[in-house]
Amino acid sequence: MTETALLALDQGTTSSRAIVFDLSGRAVATAQQEFAQIYPQPGWVEHDPEVIWATTLTTARKAIELAAAKGYQIACAGLANQRETVVVWERETGRPIHNAIVWQDRRTARRCAQLKQDGAEARVASRTGLVLDPYFSGAKIAWILDHVDGARARAEAGALCAGTIDSFLIHRLTQGRLHVTDATNASRTALYDITARSWDADLLELFNVPEAVLPEVRDCDALGAAAPASVLGQALRLEGAAGDQQAAMIGQACLQPGEMKSTYGTGAFMLVNTGEAPVFSENRLLTTIAWRAQGRTIYALEGSVLSAGATVQWLRDGLGLIAKSSEIESLARAADPRAAVYLVPAFAGLGAPWWAPDARGLITGLTRDSGRAELARAALDSTVYQTADLLDAMAADGADVSRLRVDGGMTVNNSLMQRLADLSNSEVVRPVNTETTAWGAAFLGGLGAGVYSSLDEAAALWRADRRFSPAMDPTERKAQLTGWRKAVERTLA
Repeated sequence: MTETALLALDQGTTSSRAIVFDLSGRAVATAQQEFAQIYPQPGWVEHDPEVIWATTLTTARKAIELAAAKGYQIACAGLANQRETVVVWERETGRPIHNAIVWQDRRTARRCAQLKQDGAEARVASRTGLVLDPYFSGAKIAWILDHVDGARARAEAGALCAGTIDSFLIHRLTQGRLHVTDATNASRTALYDITARSWDADLLELFNVPEAVLPEVRDCDALGAAAPASVLGQALRLEGAAGDQQAAMIGQACLQPGEMKSTYGTGAFMLVNTGEAPVFSENRLLTTIAWRAQGRTIYALEGSVLSAGATVQWLRDGLGLIAKSSEIESLARAADPRAAVYLVPAFAGLGAPWWAPDARGLITGLTRDSGRAELARAALDSTVYQTADLLDAMAADGADVSRLRVDGGMTVNNSLMQRLADLSNSEVVRPVNTETTAWGAAFLGGLGAGVYSSLDEAAALWRADRRFSPAMDPTERKAQLTGWRKAVERTLA
């Protein structure tokens, strides 16, 4: 007897993972591989696309093998990816012409600043819902075409493909047959009109990106891709795809307008469902496509924190204060509660609501008795404070911020989740299944393959694990948030 299962390919910023889920959303097999971050210059971040492909392939085969040993047969697959990270590769061979430029990379800050100075920001925002910031993909693609010998001419001749990581992986998985993306990833490029739902000729000219290199945009549940058995060990239908944060919205069952989630990984990303009409922020939040599936386009407001788990990684790899990321919870608990140490993790600038690409990190409030524990506490708190900033912006744009669904690796830290509830003054709800990004991708694959009949089935499968209610004295909350905002002001100055 075999049971039907779904495969999720979850290609993230620091690792590639493959997870097999049964039809109830329970993970039955997992494989994961970390890979190196490449820092050619301060503020620049790259990945080796061949390593991304190799780790995706290895983890997928391993997860399929583990699931088969337990009696599961994969019916179909879905893909979630780190958004905004771009690759340019040869259409004929699939060979990348440059390292992937990662979403955190700041090398196009000067170009974005020039476009802003030229008055282009309102035009970009009205069509894409995005701000002019090096975070987004369009300027990254243009940079590669301008800095690799002969690339621009080859791109205009149709010899190159460009896209986000999903497009690159789909091209490889289908052995070069398809160059496609989904609507959520397209909406993060600053080249895609989110209401017309097409590549925008005016924006392509603005960013100097030839349309010939770009993928066809498909629905999140209608990718229409297939990997032959020679790639993954079995023939596999790949119907679902979404950027990781939008996939997490599906996994968190934020299917109704007003429902909100925040995912804590390398960065932290908060999205609130705004329904079938895009809502344009007055407070420097982003308007984005949440998903396009079953004939409907749903939009979201998003706030982006560029460094969350990355801050913990910096303590581990950069400073050597901890040997494993899991050690930070107990170390932070040992901090002097009277210490007013703040860490603003602007390693690659600040995201929403500040959008300051040139900002750099800052630690304030150090005294002679400040030590490892105080730095650990400040590192964790930085994610909480940035979330509070986003919730304030969301509230100013009219969102109900009284309840926040959370997921991602950092949410296993109960102390951190209580701190989040206290300082945000919101109920924080953690689901039983915290692998929401991968589960959302798998569900979209199942939806496209007919395993599920509607998105509503995702809501029926969602279960809460624990709720954290705010318990901090309002005066203390205000004092701590005031200290944080003073530290941010110093960073921006």
